[in-house]
Amino acid sequence: MADLKELDQALNTYIRPLTFPLAIKMLKSEKEIPDRTRRPFEKTGKKIAICQGIGMARKYGWTVAMGKEDMQCSLGAAPFGFFKNIDYFNEGNLADGMFTASKEAGKKQEDLVDRFDHGTYSHILVATVSRAAFEPDLYMIYGNPAQIMRLIQGALYTEGGAVQSSAMGRLGCAAIITAIKEDQCRYLVPGNGDRIFGMTQDYEMAFLLPHSKVDALMEGLAMTHKAGVRYPITSFFDFEATFPPTYQEQMKIWEEAGEL
Repeated sequence: MADLKELDQALNTYIRPLTFPLAIKMLKSEKEIPDRTRRPFEKTGKKIAICQGIGMARKYGWTVAMGKEDMQCSLGAAPFGFFKNIDYFNEGNLADGMFTASKEAGKKQEDLVDRFDHGTYSHILVATVSRAAFEPDLYMIYGNPAQIMRLIQGALYTEGGAVQSSAMGRLGCAAIITAIKEDQCRYLVPGNGDRIFGMTQDYEMAFLLPHSKVDALMEGLAMTHKAGVRYPITSFFDFEATFPPTYQEQMKIWEEAGEL
């Protein structure tokens, strides 16, 4: 298994992300939180959303641990199992009137959300890949669509197939749960909250990489790069352009004067 420095180097070589690639681990106890980890509520007195903490890590380079004491966004906290699952969430109330026309429509969305059982984990730990002092469950890389395309290509190089994904335009953080539970790569269209509170930009998507898939991804990135599939995307210059008539007339004058 490649170490974190190798992964960080590969991502910077083949993907060149604008923000730090992240390592994520679900913790079962507060005792597992590494030293020099920022605890949002303890540090600032403010509660946050999971996407907000992820944004802090990928833009500031911080190591951040978030538990129930830090949670301000009930939508994200519910599937991570930090609080007991309740009917109010399950019935679609959090989607009704904002994202769906009714509770019934909202329920259809909530029924699709993967969840950790209540109490299974106490905190979600997020750090940059280059500074993570723990073995991650998952890696999360933000980038533009072309960069995410390269990650998909790298992930599929050995086994083929396709990277699966689903999107509701909300609750994007729950894709972390799906990727961990299914042990499969996912690409993510970040939701509304991620863009408001996590400062995710209009041009950004994300890629989720389980720890078990690191070696395959790194090999795939290297081999597809060697084959000419690269980022930045290569351009094709082997053509003769057509220019305006006046430009062509100037070339004709030179030609008639023997310049060409």
